[in-house]
Amino acid sequence: MIKKITQTDPSKTTILIRLIVGAVFLSEGVQKFLFPAIRGAGRFDKIGLPSPEFLGSFVGAFEILCGALILLGLYTRLASIPLIIIMLVAIATTKSEVLANQGFWEMMHGSRTDWSMLLGSIFLLIKGGGYWSVDQNLSKNSG
Repeated sequence: MIKKITQTDPSKTTILIRLIVGAVFLSEGVQKFLFPAIRGAGRFDKIGLPSPEFLGSFVGAFEILCGALILLGLYTRLASIPLIIIMLVAIATTKSEVLANQGFWEMMHGSRTDWSMLLGSIFLLIKGGGYWSVDQNLSKNSG
């Protein structure tokens, strides 16, 4: 089971995607705790999500944990799944109003980081951690 989870593409360039996706999610997760009124519970309350205090901490903790795992390349595929869900919810909850009120192009402009993080996370789900990852070492050692 561990071998399937840690199996990875041997590409050396995957580290570039891992670094950007991991660093952004880790940073955003930390900011949900440092600035809860604007990045965490306050933001969730503003967009009308239920239990904003719980959700802010819950999402922040997942972003920190999964972001760190992706930076290390440890269980990269598994760590990318919650991040994909987070990005799909973020796009659905924060960009639909922009689309309705300001149009397609304004929504696309405002969601460019969301789409980048979503697609980067999907890439990591498909490819794994790459050559310079803990996953690569685990996969080699268990084979």
